[in-house]
Order: sequence, then C-alpha cells, then structure tokens
Amino acid sequence: MAGEGRQAVVSVEHVSKYFGVGAARVDALIDINLDVYPGQVVGLMGPSGSGKTTLLNCIACISQPSSGRLTLDGEVVYDDRWLKADLRRLRLDKIGFIFQYPNLLPFLDATDNVAVVLRLAGLGSAASLSRAVELLEYLEVGHRRHALPKQLSGGEAQRVAIARALANRPRIILADEPTAPLDSQRARIVMDLLRRIAIDQNAAIICVTHDEMILDRFDHIYRLRDGRLDIEAPAGPRLEPAAR
Repeated sequence: MAGEGRQAVVSVEHVSKYFGVGAARVDALIDINLDVYPGQVVGLMGPSGSGKTTLLNCIACISQPSSGRLTLDGEVVYDDRWLKADLRRLRLDKIGFIFQYPNLLPFLDATDNVAVVLRLAGLGSAASLSRAVELLEYLEVGHRRHALPKQLSGGEAQRVAIARALANRPRIILADEPTAPLDSQRARIVMDLLRRIAIDQNAAIICVTHDEMILDRFDHIYRLRDGRLDIEAPAGPRLEPAAR
C-alpha cells in the first residue's frame, strides 16, 4: 500500500492463511496487504467466517500465517516462518489487547488489574502500581482505582481493560469488538478514547467491529470478504467527541 511519509507500525504483506490440505483445504486469508501508521485507528469488518479473527491472530503472532511477511514496529517478525523465538515476549512488549468483554480478575481491584501485567513483565511492585494509577487517571477512572470489577459500570470496566492494554506502552493495540457490550453513547466515548490513545501514544490501533454507529471514528475501514481484504472510505465525516 502507498506510504504516508512514515514507517508503518503494522505492515502485512501478501499474507495468506489456510487450514487443511487437498480437497479439505480452506483459505481463510488470501494475499492480505495492510499498513497501519502511527496515530491511526482502522476498522476491520466482515461477516462471520470472513477471516477477521484469523487476521487479528496472525498480526498478534498467535496464529502462524501460511505465507507472507509481517513487520511490527519496524521489526520483521515473520517471513514465511517466524523470525522471533519468544513470541510471548514479543506480544508482551509490542501489543496490547482489548476484548469484547473486560475480563478483569474479579478478586483484584482496578489498580491491581492493570498492575498485574506490569509485574508479569518484570517491573517492581511500586513502579507497577504507580504506572497503573497513572493510566487510570489518564482514562478518567482514577477515582475508581480501589473498586472491584463487580463495583464498576460497563463503561468503567472497559476503561480499566484499556488501561491494562496500555500498561507496557505498546505501539500496537488490537481490539476485538470493544464496544459490543456498550450502548451507543458509551461506545462512542470508548472510540474517542482509542483515537486519543493512538495520537498520544503514537500507536496503531486495529479494531474488529460490527457496530455501524462508530464507523465515523475510523481513519480507514477494511472489509474482509471470503478471505480477501477491501478498503473503503469511512461511513461519514468524523463526528465531534461524544458527550461524557
């Protein structure tokens, strides 16, 4: 794809993925090319079975492509084979994940739900807690830092989950239906947060969604159809930030 005068944070080149062999072979991804640049939020859409999750898993280095080349944050990590021995460490260092449901640990408060990721990365307890509080304040849920997940609203819990995804300052954030459990107003607020994060953190965000109400929040929208990727313009002009 054409460059934008900057280096892409995510570069997918001629990536294909199939399952099975011979007559049983199913092509999940066919010659996918995708570049996402710093500060961009792109949407990935398509019907069930079109390959959205497979593509996200390949970019996340969870699923191995069958062929192609994958570059993350300037580093070639796959070129017809994995070039990194420790994919777990790569994910921890470079990629933040946001899921449809927050999946917070029910026995930890909001601060510790964020700090636990930092502790796993080897950061000390005090530094982990400090970074967690900083992120919760940034996402405007610092006043809920001592609340358990069951005490949080759906929107608050999703913000804590986003803080957790940002813990290690990843350049790449992969979001799988992050607004699905939210009403339209809260969905727009979450998307506005993701846009701000992309710019503030100089990150690239790829968001799988079926939510037609948030399409104006994306820089680009890609649609997967039978394993092939098409780009189309956002649904309309970007709206003003949602009221809080």
